[in-house]
Amino acid sequence: MTAAHEKSMEMGTLKNSVTNGAGNLVGFVGEGLVHEYLQDQGQMCGWTNTYDYDLILESDITIDVKSKRTGFPPKLDYECSITALNTKQKCDLYVFTRVRNDMTVGWILGFLPKSEYFDKATFMEKGTVDSSNGWKVKSDCYNVPINELRPIHELIKQNADT
Repeated sequence: MTAAHEKSMEMGTLKNSVTNGAGNLVGFVGEGLVHEYLQDQGQMCGWTNTYDYDLILESDITIDVKSKRTGFPPKLDYECSITALNTKQKCDLYVFTRVRNDMTVGWILGFLPKSEYFDKATFMEKGTVDSSNGWKVKSDCYNVPINELRPIHELIKQNADT
């Protein structure tokens, strides 16, 4: 978590941040989880942290990691979100994580290629209430339930096949 904390402090508050910078640490913890997992699976993976993507595999596949804080283990019907402000990021795919509020536990939920994500996603307008969970949407976003993501191990296989 030290690397995540250092990266969070360096970044400060991003323009248009929904959480006014409070999500930076959880974002970097999620990136670290995915980076470590990929490395442990024998994947050469750089932690780049650009606007467009966070990780890049040796095969030049670019990954943007999206993370949310949680108080408890995620359920398959929970939503993975991308704010409408981030739809123009130049990445090949998204990997989604959840990180416990106290930063002691994290889960890699799965991934989707960018185009597939937006084909499956439901648009949610700021201020509306998500009927699936009662959450009031803080910023226009696109949601896909966890159960529609591909398992992370498929990314390893997909990368090995390229």
